[in-house]
Amino acid sequence: MSVLTSAAVTAPERMSPRHKLILTLLLGAQFMLAIDFSILNVALPVVGKGLGFGLGQLQWIATAFALPAAGFTLLFGRVADLAGRRRMLLAGMALLAAGSLVGGLAASPAMLLTGRVLQGLATAIATPAALSLLTTSFPEGPMRTRALGLSGALMSAGFTVGAVLGGVLTDLLSWRWAFLINVPVAVLILAVTPSLVAESRSRDGARLDVPGAVTVTGGLLALVYGITTAGQHGWGDPVALAALAAAVVLLVAFVLVERRSPAPLAPLNVLTRRSVSWGNAGGFVAFATETSLVFLMTLYLQQVLGFSPLTTGLALGVLGAGTFAGGVAAPRIMGRFGGRATLVGGLVLQAAATAALLGLGTDRSALPLLLAATAIGGFGNLVAIVAFMGTATSGLPDGEQGLATGLATMTQQVAITLGIPVMSAIATAHASVLGGVHAATLANALIALAGGALAGLFLRRS
Repeated sequence: MSVLTSAAVTAPERMSPRHKLILTLLLGAQFMLAIDFSILNVALPVVGKGLGFGLGQLQWIATAFALPAAGFTLLFGRVADLAGRRRMLLAGMALLAAGSLVGGLAASPAMLLTGRVLQGLATAIATPAALSLLTTSFPEGPMRTRALGLSGALMSAGFTVGAVLGGVLTDLLSWRWAFLINVPVAVLILAVTPSLVAESRSRDGARLDVPGAVTVTGGLLALVYGITTAGQHGWGDPVALAALAAAVVLLVAFVLVERRSPAPLAPLNVLTRRSVSWGNAGGFVAFATETSLVFLMTLYLQQVLGFSPLTTGLALGVLGAGTFAGGVAAPRIMGRFGGRATLVGGLVLQAAATAALLGLGTDRSALPLLLAATAIGGFGNLVAIVAFMGTATSGLPDGEQGLATGLATMTQQVAITLGIPVMSAIATAHASVLGGVHAATLANALIALAGGALAGLFLRRS
């Protein structure tokens, strides 16, 4: 147990000034990493024109980040347990600064994609480490729930804020600042962290499960690549089908390896805990539906109503405000009703608000409906996300927090990565943009509702 955890146990209800500084630092790192996922989304056409990307190549700007961010998260979450969580956070921040500098100074498509790959790897390294430090620095109970609530609010809101910030920077300065803005923040975190955050690692003496790491990383990479490719080229695309088949083989192999490994990367007794498995299932639905809804509303605002990237980003800022309010309120809701009811209630509220968006039309008179529904849905989404994080990391010793937070982070990254191509495939199957947005929005609402129902059915009160 770390020094910070021991200190926290003596004062479980109130944060000391030092804990508040630690919380600010770790949340700042997570927020910056979350922003990076979407900050270039509204600027893709400008980036493509500036560097000579073809229309069919633009999706690789997002995919180059998403593949390593989703594929390597579970591996680096376990590495953080063994090698030290603070050490991995610092390594991730250093790599983020380097990748952001490469992307910001890019003179060719290859150089920009290299920067995005480095940013994705940095996210896979630093995000589970920061979340592990958060859970091991605060004892299970009100303080940890409050910290996870703020973490969930900022991580989810970061996706929306990234779209807003990307639009502002692109319109007022240059898309290059979407990369370069990370450099001074990462350097500040590198300078402050060693003196503020104590090192934390697992004391069980276990070694890294290399066969498990290879199979799960390869399986996740193949899964993300396959679904992304299918979303772009159709579900009958042979490359997509081959990648998905490889993903199934590798992930089945991972389960078999874990059964026989003396020191498994992801012990099956942890993965089969109801709180871990169904908590992560609920979190997957929450992240996949809300982030893909941001994509659908961006499509609606720009291609149906004709708004600019900057105006689109500002309109989506209302959703960001709703998510932040949900993150702040969620710890109290969870403390009163418990994780199961909070997760279910958040997803049901999100589904109802999303269904209301079926009233959007071709004129701007429905804009108040969009603003109200996205704000309410964002509130419900963040309530569900905080419940997911609290549920999926509860009841586990410090030595397994890296695994638990690695799973939670992997759930977030894979859900964000897969939600958009799936909803995009539904939307583009229709002849009109508005018809496609309506079809995908209905699917989005039904998935959120189903996720809430399944979580309510299979999660038991502790």
